[in-house]
Amino acid sequence: MLKPSLQGELVRLRPIAARDADALWEIDSDPVGRRVTGRSVMHTRALVEAWCESVSDQDGRIDLAVTAGDSDECLGEIVLSEIDEARGNAVLRLVMRPGSRGRGLGSEAIGLVLELAFDGLGLHRVGLDVLAINPRAQALYEGMGFVVEGRLREAYRVDDRFSDAIVMGILEEEYRALAE
Repeated sequence: MLKPSLQGELVRLRPIAARDADALWEIDSDPVGRRVTGRSVMHTRALVEAWCESVSDQDGRIDLAVTAGDSDECLGEIVLSEIDEARGNAVLRLVMRPGSRGRGLGSEAIGLVLELAFDGLGLHRVGLDVLAINPRAQALYEGMGFVVEGRLREAYRVDDRFSDAIVMGILEEEYRALAE
């Protein structure tokens, strides 16, 4: 599957490449980002580098670097994974570098990926999980049209406690209604 590049007003999304290893290492190492996303596994630098070199060859997923303006610098990563065209479903994940959060880049990236999912891939539903300890992310997704579908109680370990995962999704008809 050829991975697309997508252009918005603020951001350009392009396939993750080997040159993104420094940015993705920063994201993976960021304690705040790890906490609010529930990432418990710390990857090695070598693993991050190898992943950046090979992820664009993997089927069933589209991993894109979020860049801004004329810069090619990776400011974040947005992923459409578990793409199941037969069922019409996929899972969305967004993570931004610490200095790039709160600038509206993630919102535009989500919009571009939803357009790809529904118009480009012909999907019916895009879902995601967001931790209950991350109300800012939940509000972002709700603002993009995602609907709370359920709760997975204490599904993630965060520090010395557990956090619920809020299951959210957006259907094609909901996406289209927002686009009107």
